[in-house]
Amino acid sequence: MSKEYKLDYKSPVGVLEIVSTEEAICSILFTEQDSIVNHLDEETPKVLQDCFEQLDEYFKGKRHTFTFPYIFKGTDFQKTVWSALTRIPFAETCSYKDIAVMIENEKAIRAVGSANGKNQLSIVVPCHRIIGSNGKLTGYAGGLWRKEWLLQHEKSFK
Repeated sequence: MSKEYKLDYKSPVGVLEIVSTEEAICSILFTEQDSIVNHLDEETPKVLQDCFEQLDEYFKGKRHTFTFPYIFKGTDFQKTVWSALTRIPFAETCSYKDIAVMIENEKAIRAVGSANGKNQLSIVVPCHRIIGSNGKLTGYAGGLWRKEWLLQHEKSFK
């Protein structure tokens, strides 16, 4: 098992905890922390520094896609769904059904929703871009207020 590293990023919607190995990002999750616990230091791997910088660019409206390596940890089905999520264009939205169609498994709408909720790579794998088929915001592990903020943020920099 490879060593894991942690780094916190203070975003406009709260502190994100980024976890990586030497080679790839494993998770980016919202925390309920008010302050940064895990700081940049001489042991911070380059991939973690790159992720931090790219998230900073995203929040400043200067980045629409991410180029650092990351790892999906989940079932084959979940990985397929998460990969499909990365194909939703910046500042656009789609539904669980759209993703089910995209992965050629039209009847898997509920399973797509379940996989979406287990996404460990917030923002980079943009599960916040999933809305209900009625156009309304649906659940978001980081909180609906964050989802709404992220969607508005992207629309303002489209």
